[in-house]
Amino acid sequence: MSNHDTPTELKIYQPPAATVAAAHVSGMAAYEALVQEAETDYEGYWGRLAKELLSWKTPFTKVLGSAEAPFFKWFEDGTLNASYNCLDRNIERGLGDKTAIIFEADGGEVTKVSYSQLLAKTCQIANGLKGLGLVKGDRVIIYISMSIDGVAAMQACARLGITHSVVFGGFSAQSLRDRIEDTGAKAVITADQQVRGGKHLPLKAIVDEALALGGCDSIKNVLVVKRTGADIAMVAGRDRWMADVVDSQPTTCEPEWVGAEHPLFLLYTSGSTGKPKGVQHSTGGYLLHAALTTKWTFDLKGDDVFWCTADIGWVTGHTYITYGPLALGGTEVVFEGVPTYPDAGRFWKMIQDHKVSIFYTAPTAIRSLIKAAESNAAVHPARYDLSSLRILGSVGEPINPAAWEWYHQHVGGGRCPIVDTFWQTETGGH
Repeated sequence: MSNHDTPTELKIYQPPAATVAAAHVSGMAAYEALVQEAETDYEGYWGRLAKELLSWKTPFTKVLGSAEAPFFKWFEDGTLNASYNCLDRNIERGLGDKTAIIFEADGGEVTKVSYSQLLAKTCQIANGLKGLGLVKGDRVIIYISMSIDGVAAMQACARLGITHSVVFGGFSAQSLRDRIEDTGAKAVITADQQVRGGKHLPLKAIVDEALALGGCDSIKNVLVVKRTGADIAMVAGRDRWMADVVDSQPTTCEPEWVGAEHPLFLLYTSGSTGKPKGVQHSTGGYLLHAALTTKWTFDLKGDDVFWCTADIGWVTGHTYITYGPLALGGTEVVFEGVPTYPDAGRFWKMIQDHKVSIFYTAPTAIRSLIKAAESNAAVHPARYDLSSLRILGSVGEPINPAAWEWYHQHVGGGRCPIVDTFWQTETGGH
């Protein structure tokens, strides 16, 4: 068989030596050392990392509880708070004025919030939820678009030990109703509308429709963020504008210290094999996994700008927007819109404008942008300055070789390693 007849050609792309040398896991020898440590003493290994990456109110004395195997428990006698670990701890480290989130709205408006500002907003929402009678162990549904409000609402729930369940803003009223019923949530946090691709799309109206379908008697409050100012129905005694509830609240809120096994969130699988199934992740083990994989998989450093393009309605957005980068004191981009509005150069322009250094997106997005770039040179990555990039990532599905090659050459300039991640809602991170 000639080379031309070979069905596949194995190509190996080595990362730049300087990238390897400076990485948190600096090459195969360092990786193998970690593997050896884990295999030799896995409890010591995870205990060490949990102490290094997380702050504990009550230090754990037991790493892995196997008395009820296969229902294992991690760090079960330790207490902590996820919001404290993502916000307060970084401020205590002197990062209060550091930008936590660079938010770009669908129309291009940019808002930057520091760690101190994000903590203040989170505490005001948490105090508002407390004022409505919500307490540790309650569940809250969050049905909102990509926004600072969405991230802060998740952090506020975590601060109070309330288990949040985020529902993707594109899901139907029926899907929302099913998740409300299954979680037994006491409140919904939503917005009047969301803005995507220049269009104003309903959110609050879909919440109303979901609640009218029945089975949602647990809901006592609906909090509505004013995104567009659209005229929407408000039910007296149930519906409240978020601003009215939180704007006058104090900007401090003592964290609710919870056991490491306390449920941080519920997130439902897509239901591709039947009825969507709720996946519960605990506070300690999940937060360690989120922080550790952000550090090791994406090599996040203090001066990086990290952009995961996923929605907070998916587990990718939980781990690599709301929790992982913030737990490490990183700066991240949160984007409201879509990659093709106002044109298919939007991602590349944002990388250029915000000097993104780590970019994490899906093969479907890459393939659509390849097609656009090949038909319109004006939106080709070559037209933008992408020199800030140092690491690329892929998530959500297998990436085909042609898309990988294009991504590596045209977006990464042939110099950026591609982290091809493989995981699922149940595992929580790569």
